[in-house]
Amino acid sequence: MAKTALVVIDMINTYDHDDATLLIPSVEASLPAVTALLDHARRRDVPVIYVNDNFGQWRSHHGEILGTALKGPHADLVRPVAPDDASLFVVKARHSAFYETPLSYLLSQEDVEHVVLCGQVTEQCVLYSALDAHIRHLRVTVARDAVAHIYPDLAEAALRMMERNMGARISFAKDIRF
Repeated sequence: MAKTALVVIDMINTYDHDDATLLIPSVEASLPAVTALLDHARRRDVPVIYVNDNFGQWRSHHGEILGTALKGPHADLVRPVAPDDASLFVVKARHSAFYETPLSYLLSQEDVEHVVLCGQVTEQCVLYSALDAHIRHLRVTVARDAVAHIYPDLAEAALRMMERNMGARISFAKDIRF
């Protein structure tokens, strides 16, 4: 059976951006499923890899990104999904978890052939990450209730595209087995 990793996209966030007011309700709704996936993956010793924007802070690192988010007004959205000591962390600059990051190398070092994606934003970073995983011949599963969106209609279209065009499995978090 292929080794799986849980990839948590952009959940360490200050929500200090233009679309935050549209995004926050969806993040709140997705938190229970994201935390359930994290708990399940950690119990099964599945690699948990956070891939997160650096928000243009080119001197930042994962500890600083997390610390800033936990000091912000929306720490309640970050605290439940914060990385633990065993979590891996990749900093990205834009959209895809793979674009100009060491994620491909990390996954190959861990012998991962299947990624489960959760996080935000469904119609942007999750979609682009799923495409980049697909073109790298990785199997992709997206936890539909563990991804947050800005625009519901675009999120549904993105999930359909991932399923139809990339062969991604779209599933509820409770149905994902590591």
